[in-house]
Amino acid sequence: MANGVGGAPGPSPSGGIVVDVSGKVRRPGIHRLPPGSRVADALAAAGGARDGVDLTGLNRARVLMDGEQVVVGVPGAVLGGAAPVAGGGSAGAGAPAGAPVSLSSATVDQLDALPGVGPVLAQHIVDYRAQHGGFRSVDELREVNGIGDRRFEDLRPLVRP
Repeated sequence: MANGVGGAPGPSPSGGIVVDVSGKVRRPGIHRLPPGSRVADALAAAGGARDGVDLTGLNRARVLMDGEQVVVGVPGAVLGGAAPVAGGGSAGAGAPAGAPVSLSSATVDQLDALPGVGPVLAQHIVDYRAQHGGFRSVDELREVNGIGDRRFEDLRPLVRP
């Protein structure tokens, strides 16, 4: 399942997904997983978290998308893909000011903090994400109930898939 660190994997012949698991895990690196795998599967493929790592903020039930990065136990990490951070919430939590919020992993509270997004709209975004397996592009945000053209234009520079 694991390819280790270094080589860039090609497309999975089995139609699976490829994820990058980094941070405080026993075997960080690129891992191939079956479609529909969850963060818990990626964590297991990486040999689990190192001893003493707090996994409280890591949503281990979230379905992964191909090309995603999962960073474990590194609060405030600057992330290149949708990536929950154990002990520090999801991507966007503790990120540098102005860093885009990940639509694919942000919590309701993180989305609620965006201008023009309240708790109800934040929940609509999370519900859409759960029903559609995440966001593949920022443009998909237009399909969320309550996101009109003006709100979309306001949010576009503040979010990432």
